[in-house]
Amino acid sequence: MNQSEFLTVVLPFKDKVFRLAKRLLVSTEEAEDATQELFFKLWKRRDSIATYKSLEAFAMTMTKNYCYDRLKSKQASNLSLVHSNYKEKETSLDKQVEHLDSVNQVHKMIENLPEQQKIIIQLRDVEGYDFDEICKMVDMKPTAVRVALSRARKTIREQLLKKHNYGVS
Repeated sequence: MNQSEFLTVVLPFKDKVFRLAKRLLVSTEEAEDATQELFFKLWKRRDSIATYKSLEAFAMTMTKNYCYDRLKSKQASNLSLVHSNYKEKETSLDKQVEHLDSVNQVHKMIENLPEQQKIIIQLRDVEGYDFDEICKMVDMKPTAVRVALSRARKTIREQLLKKHNYGVS
């Protein structure tokens, strides 16, 4: 497989790989490194890529595993929390701050979920994968994935309602 063919196959899910890495590693720089490392590993396997039933699911699983390995390593202590992805031009500064605060609070709520729920909500609600793909990526049965997703959503919903009804918690 030449470079052009390889890029045609892997580029459609490049952003999803990055977003999953960013969700798990938090740091943009670490997520970029993880994405680059994943594509390097895929490039080394380029001649056997056609044998994978779902290359995208395989890549997402590799990303998840790589990120877990990074988080377990000593270098994980150097990760920093950076959320600078939110920009909107036509709203007032007050509204921008309010929206950014809401987005950051949801991100924090997701970060505080159990690891399994965190990954499943990222894959389903952020990346838009269907349940069959998620089951393959996390090696779980569909019922277990649905239950974990339901619990994650319920936890976030309850925290948001508590904050909305009672103020900052």
